[in-house]
Amino acid sequence: MWAYGVSPRRWFAGALAAVLMLTGCGGDPAPEPTEPTPTGTQQPTADARDQLAALAAAAQDRTLTAIYSYKSDGQDRSVSLTIAPDGSWRVDVPDLALGGTVDISIVRNEIGLFQCALPSADQPISPTCVKIGGKDADVPHSIDPQVQRTLVTVRHVLTDKGAPLDVSTAAPVPGAKGECFAVETTTASVNAVLDVGIYCYDKDGTLTAARLDYGDLVLAGPPGPAPASVSLPGPVTDEKPLGMEAPPTPTPSVTASAQPTP
Repeated sequence: MWAYGVSPRRWFAGALAAVLMLTGCGGDPAPEPTEPTPTGTQQPTADARDQLAALAAAAQDRTLTAIYSYKSDGQDRSVSLTIAPDGSWRVDVPDLALGGTVDISIVRNEIGLFQCALPSADQPISPTCVKIGGKDADVPHSIDPQVQRTLVTVRHVLTDKGAPLDVSTAAPVPGAKGECFAVETTTASVNAVLDVGIYCYDKDGTLTAARLDYGDLVLAGPPGPAPASVSLPGPVTDEKPLGMEAPPTPTPSVTASAQPTP
C-alpha cells in the first residue's frame, strides 16, 4: 500500500523510477567495459609495391646463368642470361636481328655496352661486337631486342621508390614460381627500360617469368652459377650495329638494252 498522505499516482511514479534505475532503463544490465584488444604484436601486411621492391633488391644481388623460354609473335626461342659478380652481364637472343635471321647478344661490362652478332646454323659467321654506348647507357630503340630490359635493367626501376609505378598482385604466369605482380606506370615519362606487364620473382631474386606486350619469358630450368666476369663473344669492330628490321630487298638492275623505235 502507499504511504499515508501520498497520492496513489505519486507513489506509483516513484516506485517505477526506482525500478528503472536498478534495471538500466527497463533493459538488461549494461555489460561491463572490456579492455581493448592489444594491437602492438600484429604485423602490418606489406603492400604489393614493397613486396616487389624487396624481391627486385634481391635480384640486384643475384648472379646466375639461366635459360628462358621466350614466346613472341608466334615464335618460340631460348634466351640465355648471364649475370656475373663484377656487374657484367650478357643476354643472347636467337633469330632476332635483320628480320629474325641473325642471332645477337647484348653485353655490358666495365668498358661499355655492346651488340654482338653470333654464329648459328643458318648464319655460320665469325662473332663480332660493336660498341653501342657506355656502361650506363640504354640500348637504342632501333636495335633494341627488349628482353634484356626485363631480365636485367628493370630491377633498378622496381627498387626506385620515386618511380611512378602502380603495383598490384597478379595471378601466376603458367610455369612460373614465386610471386607475380602487375606493374603499370602512372605517367608517360617513366624510365624507358621499364615495360608494363606482369613480373614474377622467386624469393631469392630470380626472375621466373614475365608477361609483356612483346612476349612471354618463363624460366626453363634451375639457374646455374655465374662466371667471375662476362667476356665478349668476339672482337670489337667499327661496323654498324644490326637493326631488328629485315634489310630491303635489292632492286634488280635493268640490263636489257633499249629497243630501237620502229
